[in-house]
Amino acid sequence: MKKRRIVLASILKPVDDTRMSEKLAASLAKIEGYEVSIIGYPSRTKIHDDSITRMPLQSFKRISFGRLMAPLAVLKKCIQVKPELLIVNTHELLIVSVINRILFGTKIVYDIQENYARNILYTPAFAWPIRPLLAGWVRLKEMLLTPLFDGVLLAEMCYQNELPFVRSKSVVLENKAVVPANFKRQSSAGKIKLVFTGTLAESTGVFQAISLTQKLHQLNPKVELEIIGYCAVPATLVKIKSAEAGCSFIKLTGGDHLVPHSQILEALRTANFGIVCYPPAPHIQGKVPTKLYEYLACQLPVLLQPYAPWVDICTPFDAAVIVDFENPDLEQIMPKLEGSFYTTQPVNVTWQAEEARFLEQIRKFLI
Repeated sequence: MKKRRIVLASILKPVDDTRMSEKLAASLAKIEGYEVSIIGYPSRTKIHDDSITRMPLQSFKRISFGRLMAPLAVLKKCIQVKPELLIVNTHELLIVSVINRILFGTKIVYDIQENYARNILYTPAFAWPIRPLLAGWVRLKEMLLTPLFDGVLLAEMCYQNELPFVRSKSVVLENKAVVPANFKRQSSAGKIKLVFTGTLAESTGVFQAISLTQKLHQLNPKVELEIIGYCAVPATLVKIKSAEAGCSFIKLTGGDHLVPHSQILEALRTANFGIVCYPPAPHIQGKVPTKLYEYLACQLPVLLQPYAPWVDICTPFDAAVIVDFENPDLEQIMPKLEGSFYTTQPVNVTWQAEEARFLEQIRKFLI
C-alpha cells in the first residue's frame, strides 16, 4: 500500500519540539499508512525513533540572514518529499505552504501555537519602534493567506475570538501534556525544590520566580530553584545570570540553548513545586500555559499567581498555592508548602484528550 506522506515544518521549533514531535507527529505515526517527517531547527538531542523522519535545517541565529533564508530551505525539502499534507506552525512558512499547494496540490494546515502579531507587539523580543510594523506584517500575511489553507489548528481556546478570520476552518487542539506512562515524581529529601520551566523571558515571569525564591530561602534555607529552558534574547539571559549571581541555591539549565523535553521532565520528577507567574499583559489573557497542564499531569504542586481562569483549573484537584508574586506574604506561604495536594486525580490535562479530535481532522484533510 502506498504511504501517505505528511510533513510538519517549522523554522525556530526544533525537530524534537514537544507539540510538533511528541504530540502531532507521534499521533500520526501510530496510523498505518502514514509516512511522517518533521522539518525544523536542529536538536542537540540524539533521537531514537524510526517511526518519524527528521530533517533538520542548518542552524542560525534568531535575528540573522540565515533565518531569512530558512523558509527557502524548508521549501526545498518539501519539494524533495512532496507531501500530501503539510502542517506548518509559523507565519514564516505561510508563503511556502501556498507554493506547495500551487505546485503539487498539497493539502496545507496552519497550526497556530501563538497569536504571533500580539506577541510581537507586547513582548520585548524586538525594539519598540519596529514592533507595530512587524506585527502588522504578520497579521496581514495571516489574513491574506489563511483563506487558502485547508484547515487551521488552534493551540488555545481564546484564539477563536482573537483570530476571527480563521474561525470558520479551525479546530482547537489545546497544548495539553505528554508524560511517559512510567513517570513518577520522587522529590529530593531535605529540600524544597522549586522549578521554573519553558521560555525564559521577562514576559514569562522568570524574574518574579527568582525574587520569590530568594525571599523564601531567607526564611528556609531548604528552598532552592531550578530554572530550565531557553532564553531567546541574549540581553535577558545576561539579566537572569546577574539576578541569580551569588545564589548557590538557584541553578540555571539551558539558557543559551534549547533543552530536551526529557530533561525538563527529569527536573519535574525531582521537584516539590512548579512556578507559574506571568506578569499581566494583553498577550497572555485567556491563554493556559502549557507548563500548567504539564505540572498537573505530573501531579506537581503549583505556586500560582491569582489569575482566576488558572485558579479555576487547579482548584478541583487541590493543586496550587496561590501567590501574589508582586507582594508575597511569606509567612502565609511557608506553612502551605507543607500541605497536602492532589486529593483528586487531575483529568483532561493530557494530550490523549486532544489526540482523537486531531486524527479525525487529519482524515478529513486526506479524503
